[in-house]
Amino acid sequence: MIPISDDNPTRRRPFMTLLVGLACVVTFLYVQPSGTRSFDLTTEGEQLEEIEFGYEYAAVPCELTEDRALTAQEIRATVAGGNTEACLEHTPASVFVPFPDKNVWLAAIVSMFLHAGWIHLIGNMLFLWIFGNNVEDQMGRIPFVLFYLVSGAVATAAHVMVQPSSTVPLVGASGAIAGLMGAYLVWFPWVRVRTVIVLGLVPVWPRLPAAPILLVWFGSQFLVGNESSVAWMAHVAGFVFGIVAGLIARGDSDFERSLQLQHRRIRATASKRKGQQLAN
Repeated sequence: MIPISDDNPTRRRPFMTLLVGLACVVTFLYVQPSGTRSFDLTTEGEQLEEIEFGYEYAAVPCELTEDRALTAQEIRATVAGGNTEACLEHTPASVFVPFPDKNVWLAAIVSMFLHAGWIHLIGNMLFLWIFGNNVEDQMGRIPFVLFYLVSGAVATAAHVMVQPSSTVPLVGASGAIAGLMGAYLVWFPWVRVRTVIVLGLVPVWPRLPAAPILLVWFGSQFLVGNESSVAWMAHVAGFVFGIVAGLIARGDSDFERSLQLQHRRIRATASKRKGQQLAN
């Protein structure tokens, strides 16, 4: 199931959602080496450039666990030897570190704006737009940005807890966006979402409630496993954090009153659309 739009009107333009999305797109196109050539077959030199970029700027669980940048030995064991948990507990003082000035904690934030390829980027931006704009509309602009960053931090922390010795760079906004999806589930579970479902070779475009779409997505994360390149625990943790934060927010009377007003707008929009369909 691929969501493409929702029947949830916003009261104001979601500037911060647009800004976060723009930051991801600009970073991919103009900062990441893979951005301008992802449709082409990469040369060995270009692949090495992408690997180098990832280790220089992206978060790596081993680096966060050990509070240091990876050594050349650890990177070589991962890239050339295929050992994804090449993290060394004790490293000699004389060992060569390719990126000694790397701030491993800042990299955890930078990773939220990096992507592994065009499909990764487009998928994340689609989910960000569909579910993020209404979360921003409900929360406000500054709280939305803070919520996005905290969701991403929680997602990264969960990934590190599950794979503390991993020496594979973590990239993608998926964990932070999962937090937005969790909040959306709590606040707008029955909003209709236009979804693409491919049955055999025939695509259908039903409007389904958000709740089953989001819950199916959440359940699918447990089918991935640690052996894949997908940071599934980051997605799970971000989503659960979003649910908890969404429930806490609903405990505030002013927030709940605002949410109920939005629900009335949603019903009014749905009634208007239905009337137009009957008229046609």
